[in-house]
Amino acid sequence: MVAAGAALADEVGLDRLTMGLLAGRLGVRTPSLYKHVAGQDDLNRRIAALALSEAADAVGSAVQGRAGRDALAAAARAFRAFVLAHPGRYAATIGVEPTGPEDPMAAASRRLLEAFLAVLRGYRIGEADVDHALRMLRSLFHGFATLQAADGFQWSADIDESFAWLIDFADRGLRAG
Repeated sequence: MVAAGAALADEVGLDRLTMGLLAGRLGVRTPSLYKHVAGQDDLNRRIAALALSEAADAVGSAVQGRAGRDALAAAARAFRAFVLAHPGRYAATIGVEPTGPEDPMAAASRRLLEAFLAVLRGYRIGEADVDHALRMLRSLFHGFATLQAADGFQWSADIDESFAWLIDFADRGLRAG
């Protein structure tokens, strides 16, 4: 049921996903869903956990065996592709925090963080700057991908060229840092 909710969120947008809409998609009555989730907030949290896990798989697989700019570019492309393919489920991850260490979102978040930490190991980033570097990467990749998913780039420049430029910019900054 969570996978169906995530797919529906990708299709209609997380903000338009309702229990009633999901029940209709599944061909069941809305009260039947409450056997599986506590309500809309619970469904959204479960979609967030699924999305974080899928993003962690995508980025983790992409960076395996790579270092430096190659790892950075692979992570960036994998993250962007995930957000573009799954905008609704990715939206569920924004602004939600794990309820504790046992929350499935916590484990999935750690795996995604580890993938980006693996990227940073290819650069000479001091321990005191790791958090800053992670925030920079998240801001760059999240911002670009969510703007693209929302058709936020209306200029004539090729979007893929702009993304390559962004990766090069981040690489130069990480090498200089």
